Amino acid sequence: MDEWSKSFLESLESLVDVVDEVVVEVADIIEDFAEEWQNTIGAEIDKCLEDIFEPIIEIYLELDYDEIDMTTDSDMGFTYPGDPTPERHPACIGCRHYHGQVYGGNLLVCGMHPYGWDGENCPDWESNPSSYDDFNPF
Repeated sequence: MDEWSKSFLESLESLVDVVDEVVVEVADIIEDFAEEWQNTIGAEIDKCLEDIFEPIIEIYLELDYDEIDMTTDSDMGFTYPGDPTPERHPACIGCRHYHGQVYGGNLLVCGMHPYGWDGENCPDWESNPSSYDDFNPF
């Protein structure tokens, strides 16, 4: 092999060694930085999040759900759909038009009377068929 080729290969090997050392040093610097980040800033972020959410969690855990009256006509009473009862919308019991679903915290009783009928006998009341076989639209 001529002198020029040998010199080029030695230079190339030297360059590879230098690049390898640089990569190892950069990896060490990144590892040290990540560890320092976690020990200082990461701990500060954890503390801030704890300071924000700890009071919320304490309030949630202190709630006594037995004291909340779910039988009133407030939005708290309409957390899920349900059938009418003698206390709430008695004119709707057994009516085929009763919808009873909650939208945006508001109960939709039916299409004709969205808030329900105030009296005992709703003029739009129709019997709710017990099954499809009993239903006759004509």
